Amino acid sequence: MQYIVDQLINGICQGAIYALMAIGYSVVAGITGMVTFTHGEVMMIGAFAAYYSFLLAGNNIFLGLLFYFGASWLLGVAVYKICYEKFLNSPRHISLICTVGFSMVVKNLAQICFGANRKPMLNIIDNRVFTLGPVTINLLQIVILTVVVVLAVLLSLYMSKTRGGIALRAVSQEKTAAYMVGINVKRTAMIGNCIGCGIGGVAGMLMAIYYQTCYATMGSMLSMKAFSSSILGGMTDTRLSALGGLCIGIIENFGISFSSASFRDAFAFCFLILVLIIRPQGFAVKKGARP
Repeated sequence: MQYIVDQLINGICQGAIYALMAIGYSVVAGITGMVTFTHGEVMMIGAFAAYYSFLLAGNNIFLGLLFYFGASWLLGVAVYKICYEKFLNSPRHISLICTVGFSMVVKNLAQICFGANRKPMLNIIDNRVFTLGPVTINLLQIVILTVVVVLAVLLSLYMSKTRGGIALRAVSQEKTAAYMVGINVKRTAMIGNCIGCGIGGVAGMLMAIYYQTCYATMGSMLSMKAFSSSILGGMTDTRLSALGGLCIGIIENFGISFSSASFRDAFAFCFLILVLIIRPQGFAVKKGARP
């Protein structure tokens, strides 16, 4: 019983990181209206920004938060200017191809600049363990869950309570109508893309400190996990995408606990395929159906 509880805690913690990745992906897809294949590289840059932040300024995860969020934000500006801005009214496959090419460029530049070897991220957070009845949780897991919950709440408040957030929602729903009521669609779309990228950068940092390593090609699988989680949530619904990420994390941990860690990704994608066979729309409710 204790083993099952521990695996559930591990799955929730890892699923929370996937949820944050999916939230960032859903924000980008929802605001720009386009699928992106650069999100994995954005998370990779966030992980390396965290590595050098910890190396130069000490292991203060909250102080460095602005640094890796900012690094991913700047990369988001580049992604938007190169891959999206000129193609907002063009066929979607054009920007899709641009994001694939941009992803390859960033990945190869990272290998040149940071090296192809893995960078160790050890002892970032003191590994103290807390026991509450049958539940055993360490400080790293508490920090990860806290960061994910706080960022999700802040994003929700921003999107629902601020003028900028309402503008983002308007652009995500109908760009032409948003333009007609005076919203600067291109600037708003860029801000939304950067917010999604910034959240993805923080998720990359959390993944790096969770597994205590970062490397230049880590974005490929992270991108697929974020994409899969978003698919489960209907691509643009941040709450359901977060639920998809949480489910994938739990399924992965329970799967490898009874087999091998080498099958981690297989369990995740088998779960995705199974859900889509049963419900092609994922966790989303079809339009016109009762919730």
